Amino acid sequence: MEAALTTDAPGATTGSAHPSDRIDTSVAHPARRYNYWLGGKDNFQADRESGDAMAAAFPTIRTSALENRRFLQRAVGYLTREAGIRQFLDIGTGIPTADNTHEVAQSIAPESRVVYVDNDPIVLAHARALLTSSPEGATAYIDADLRDPEKILGHPDLRRTIDLSQPVALMLVAILHFVPDGDDPYAVVRRLLDALPDGSYLAASHATHDYLPPQVAAEARAAAKGGGPHGVINLRSLDEFTRFFDGLHVVEPGITSVAEWRAEGAPQPRPSVAEVSMYGAVARVS
Repeated sequence: MEAALTTDAPGATTGSAHPSDRIDTSVAHPARRYNYWLGGKDNFQADRESGDAMAAAFPTIRTSALENRRFLQRAVGYLTREAGIRQFLDIGTGIPTADNTHEVAQSIAPESRVVYVDNDPIVLAHARALLTSSPEGATAYIDADLRDPEKILGHPDLRRTIDLSQPVALMLVAILHFVPDGDDPYAVVRRLLDALPDGSYLAASHATHDYLPPQVAAEARAAAKGGGPHGVINLRSLDEFTRFFDGLHVVEPGITSVAEWRAEGAPQPRPSVAEVSMYGAVARVS
């Protein structure tokens, strides 16, 4: 797991090292590669080379990244406006961009409280952008890895920001496909959900090979491996993604392409499920 870091951003973890000490510009990182696909500037040559290699295998990958981001925004809007959620645990935050989770939630309910979690030092370096809460609400940032749920759940910044006796939306958007089967992502998700009360929600998205020719899927995996061990994408099928929602009540329209999930007001025409190759869903903890 990652070491604790020093930052003067409120709510972030503290320690003896500066975030820049952990940035390896020679190895691609998923958050920075995603930033590159979205047209951001917080990335390095290794991230761009890895991103271009994956785009060569899967040419619509930038469309997929954009649609995944829009799914997150629509999911947060639904959870805040319709489900009445006022607390969010967003793991795999990524580099801040427009309409982050707290911005969407607090635009609807200013009292919303959000805890962000990521293990990329560049995300930590930008933590201030994730901590610009409305006066009525609160935000915090934790430097941690999804695969260490105990560190996340026991972190004092989470405990100060979120009341785990009240409903929480667990946001796992475009992160589960970076957890290999050997690390048992299903057990990780179950541990996190077990800590949340009834009335909580899981919102997740996941890359899939279901709509890709086998050769394209293989080339995309190979290109991702070139970005280092943390950038490897574990494509999963619909059945495999559905397992994350076992025992939960999936809300309409069910488990579908992120491009189609409550996308009536999204830019038209909608990209095809093959162009996006990403499943998404929101489900309620009974």
